[in-house]
Amino acid sequence: MKSYRKELWFEVKTRRAFINITPQVEQCLRESGIREGLLLVNAMHITASVFINDDEAGLHHDYEVWLEKLAPHEPVAQYRHNSYEDNADAHLKRQVMGREVVVAITDGQLDFGTWERIFYGEFDGRRKKRVLVKIIGE
Repeated sequence: MKSYRKELWFEVKTRRAFINITPQVEQCLRESGIREGLLLVNAMHITASVFINDDEAGLHHDYEVWLEKLAPHEPVAQYRHNSYEDNADAHLKRQVMGREVVVAITDGQLDFGTWERIFYGEFDGRRKKRVLVKIIGE
């Protein structure tokens, strides 16, 4: 069995963003040479997320509105964590959106449903963060 590991780095200029990272992940798969196996993609920061969904602007807007209702950024004093930071909401949003995804690899391709894409969700941006891609298989 072969194994491949790579870190992808992102520096989002805004506090929050959703970035389609499917092309970068597909490049990792090509580099790995693995044709059958499993691919893990996970955020290596507790205020960021990796998830699978449709790449549709209306849906991304809906996520933004929904997450802000669930865990509003302001007032920052509403969170005990914010006694020394202002990102408690980002930790909560990450918890809802998830840490990682696992995708099957079949015949050298990501074995996706029709509209599925991999996204990096940033909830406390403006600094460099990383995503791990780990692939195992033959």
